[in-house]
Order: sequence, then structure tokens, then C-alpha cells
Amino acid sequence: MADGRLTTHVLDTALGRPAAGLKITLYRLGSGAAVKLSEAVTNADGRTNVPMLAGAAVLPGVYELVFRAGDYLRETGQIEPGVGFLDEVPIRFGVREAGQHYHVPLLLSPFAYSTYRGS
Repeated sequence: MADGRLTTHVLDTALGRPAAGLKITLYRLGSGAAVKLSEAVTNADGRTNVPMLAGAAVLPGVYELVFRAGDYLRETGQIEPGVGFLDEVPIRFGVREAGQHYHVPLLLSPFAYSTYRGS
């Protein structure tokens, strides 16, 4: 079970390239308040330099990745300063098996996003 990991990446579908410089925060959800587990910023390939979670820290349960899409879209000039259509994009998902690789990518544009369980 120690080889489990959670990874992500962000692709900017409007510009047709990886989304570099996008801040991501990972939370574990349970019966109480959400617990912040890690935070990262995407690199030039739209990926984090290390997994968001790895090894024995990957436990069965419900998690949430929060992508700071609005900040990224403003910084890249895709939306005007102020309130845009998308701001924070939360993706809530479950981990059933601790030893598995969970890859949760985000495909992003100024007015839409999608995700899937990748490999």
C-alpha cells in the first residue's frame, strides 16, 4: 500500500498548452472540517513537481483538489481583472484503494472545465 499516490495536471484548452503557474490545494474531507494536506503550483508542463499525496499518506476517503483557476486566467490575460466566470474549481473525489495511483487532471478554459480519472 505504500506505493499509492495522487497526481494532477492542468491543460489550458483555450490556449492549447499546459497551464503553468496555477496554484492547487489538496484537502481531505471527513466528518469534521476539511484538512489541508498539501499545496503546489504547476510547472511549465502543467504538472506539480511532486505528487500531491504519496505513500502511506494516501488513505481511503474523500478528497478535494481546489484549482485557483481565476487567478491563472487573469494572469494569462484570458479574463479581465475582477470577477470572472470561473474562480476556484473544486474537484471532489473518492479514494477506495490506498495503494493505487489516482491521477485527477483538469482541462480548463475561461468558461468551462472537465476532469476524469487518468493514469
